[in-house]
Amino acid sequence: MPKADLVVEAEAGERIRLDVFLADKIEGLSRAQVRKVIDVGGVRVGSFARKAGYKLKPGDRIHVEYEIPGPEQALIPQCIPIKIIYMDADVIVIDKPPHLVVHPGPGHPSGTLVNALLFHFPEIAIVGNEHRPGIVHRLDQDTSGVMVVARSARAFASLHDQFKTRVVWKTYLALVWGRMSDTGGKLSWPLGRHPKEGSRISIRARSPKKAETFFQVQRAFKDTTLLEVRPVTGRTHQIRVHLAAAGHPVVGDPIYGRKHEPREFPRTFLHAHTLSFLHPSTGERLTFASPLPPDLEEIIRRELEMGR
Repeated sequence: MPKADLVVEAEAGERIRLDVFLADKIEGLSRAQVRKVIDVGGVRVGSFARKAGYKLKPGDRIHVEYEIPGPEQALIPQCIPIKIIYMDADVIVIDKPPHLVVHPGPGHPSGTLVNALLFHFPEIAIVGNEHRPGIVHRLDQDTSGVMVVARSARAFASLHDQFKTRVVWKTYLALVWGRMSDTGGKLSWPLGRHPKEGSRISIRARSPKKAETFFQVQRAFKDTTLLEVRPVTGRTHQIRVHLAAAGHPVVGDPIYGRKHEPREFPRTFLHAHTLSFLHPSTGERLTFASPLPPDLEEIIRRELEMGR
């Protein structure tokens, strides 16, 4: 991966934008591409990740790690099985399996949920964002469970607005380390990009945004606890970061979890259990649920065995 270390010289003047400066200094990167590198945490000014519009000062030292993005690849329909919970002319509700990436991106040009959707429902190609058609929300690659996809332009606009205004209700099941001191509660640390590791989310961000997560204990085991979690806001990695900050990281989490777990887990134990939204055409509230998949059920069985 190419790297660059730059210093803002006095003759560059003050108050020049970070993205403008880098696009001028790094050959092969356009301003739009520079913004993508910044968004994934590939740029630091001094010791801190900064936004594209950050105004530089003479003497600022900039470290950049980047890949020159290639042209956007055309989305290819692929015959990947999808477990459908419900569908009609407006929406498709699916039970996403673990390890399936939602849409193409760096490192995952194909084999995603979007590729599968285009095969089974080619009409969604013109719904919403052309690079992630039909997608109104996402689950992390390792997270399983219920998701809704827009099948029409009307549904896309409606669901997008419902997520924005928090009309959509979601619950997750998470197995965390330790025993909770309370049977339920609220976690409300504001969240944002980590000041030094831009690919991570942190409660110590320089420009955090409001985030709220409610939790309820479902069952306590020997050294873990099963929680039902309800995120009010929808920040990136919100549940995982909030629980880790509370001292109870999700088991199996490779980013925010324990560095040395006492036993192995096949993946992050986080499952999208229920999803409720207003139907884009009828206004009726619909609620769908996804049971724990076999790999997570096996973990629960093992935790029960350990407690005997």
